[in-house]
Amino acid sequence: MQTEPSQVYVRKEGRVGWVVLSNRARRNAVTHAMWRAIPVALEALGADPAIRVVAITGDGDEAFVSGGDISEFETVRATREGDEEYNRAVDEACMAPLRCPKPVVAKIHGFCIGGGLALAAACDVCIASDNAVFCMPAARLGVGYWYRGVERLVQILGPMNTSDIFFSARKFNANEAQRMGLLARIVARADLDAEFAKYCAIVADNAPLTMMAAKAAIIAALQNPPQRAMPALENSINGCWASDDYREGREAFLEKRRPQFTGN
Repeated sequence: MQTEPSQVYVRKEGRVGWVVLSNRARRNAVTHAMWRAIPVALEALGADPAIRVVAITGDGDEAFVSGGDISEFETVRATREGDEEYNRAVDEACMAPLRCPKPVVAKIHGFCIGGGLALAAACDVCIASDNAVFCMPAARLGVGYWYRGVERLVQILGPMNTSDIFFSARKFNANEAQRMGLLARIVARADLDAEFAKYCAIVADNAPLTMMAAKAAIIAALQNPPQRAMPALENSINGCWASDDYREGREAFLEKRRPQFTGN
């Protein structure tokens, strides 16, 4: 029985903005309302000038996200219109990390299943504990997966690995997820919180305009054709060269001191 509300929490810790997915009674299975809340949270943190990096994680010790909340499917997805609306909500949620101009880093522990795997793949960097378990169980549920979710997995994992995890619907561990290209790092579960905080601090210390330009370039490189993003990307890159932060970075290097970037 559900004993705690399922929702998306947003909190700020210095220059790190957190999006915490909470549905502990169902291992952080994401409800329709939660899917709809994810883009709102990421947009707000992306627009906050005090935030340098956005972190996404699951509440509690059991899971990052164990997929969509299947207990809702007979109600919220009972009709074609309801199903289309649900899929739009999932699509928007899983595109939100890509649309956020700032680095989005996922802290993954325990179960990372279905929609949780798609959400993780949309993040810029994923760091997982050594007890993380991954799975794409669509073929065991008889559901059709939306195109952009599959497209992103193909971009990250490649076509053969994506085919494997969809066709087999098997579970795989953090080592295999890293081999496929989903994870940047694997950390012992006991060290995950501390190591993740260190990583976010490193990212938050760097020049915001440079990171935003780099993210835009990485996403443009995955587009077909990439020329669609080039004018805005060139403006972003030129903005770095004209910024106060570039002057600060150059002077700090010459003076052998730590730079103090402002995002201007």
